[in-house]
Amino acid sequence: MQPTLVAVAHGSRDPRAPHAVEALLDRVRELRPRLDVRLGHIELNRPLLGDALREVSGSAVLVPLLLGRGHHVKRDLPASAARAAHLRTRIAAPLGPHPLLVEALYDRLLEAGWTPGAAVVLAAAGSRDSDSAADTRRSAALLSERLGGVAVVAAYACAAAPTVPDAVRALAARGHHRVAVASYFTAPGRFATQCAAAAPGPAAAPLGAHPALARLVLRRYDAALAASVAGDQRELATA
Repeated sequence: MQPTLVAVAHGSRDPRAPHAVEALLDRVRELRPRLDVRLGHIELNRPLLGDALREVSGSAVLVPLLLGRGHHVKRDLPASAARAAHLRTRIAAPLGPHPLLVEALYDRLLEAGWTPGAAVVLAAAGSRDSDSAADTRRSAALLSERLGGVAVVAAYACAAAPTVPDAVRALAARGHHRVAVASYFTAPGRFATQCAAAAPGPAAAPLGAHPALARLVLRRYDAALAASVAGDQRELATA
C-alpha cells in the first residue's frame, strides 16, 4: 500500500481557509484517486495534526502546505511525527521555492489584473528563520524571471523586513509607480488580507486550489518517498 499523504496546513481563524485547503486536496485526490489523502492542522483548525496521525496506520508522508523552511517545518512537524510512534513517517519539503509554485503565483497575478512591466511585491507571512527568508527571496527571483525580469521584492506581514507598505514605498522611490502584490499564501487569512490591503494596484488572491499547486503537493510526496527508498538502500548496502 502507498503511504498516506498527510497534508499539513497551518490553520487560520479565517473561516475561508479550511475550505480553500480542502479544495486543494480535492484536486490532489483527482490527480491520484487511489492515494489516501488526509489533512492535519498545526493549530486553530480541526483536525489537528496529532489527531489526524492517530487515525492513520502503516506509514505516512507529511507534506507541509507551507512555502518555506521555518520553525513549523523544522520543529513542529518532526515533533508530531515522533509522537506518532505507531507510524513510519517521512516529512516532505515545503512547497516553496519551486517552478510550479511560481506558475501559480503568475496566474493569480494575471487574474488580479497585473500588466507587463509593473513591479511586484511578493507578500509572505514572515519568519525569524533565515532559511525561510532565503526561500521567499528565491521565490521572488524565480517570479521575476517568469514575469520577464520585472522587479519583484519579497516583503512580510510580520517578524521580518521589509513590510509590504515599506516595499511599495521603496519601489516607488526607484521609479516603479505601477506595483502589484502577489499573495505568497496557500489560503486566505489575516496576514493575506492585511498584505492585500496594502497594495496600491492589483492584489492577487492566495494560491488556493490552483492546479499547479496540487501537482506540487504530489511532487513533494513522491520526492520524499524516493529519498526514503534511497536511504533504505544505502542502509542495506552498509549492513
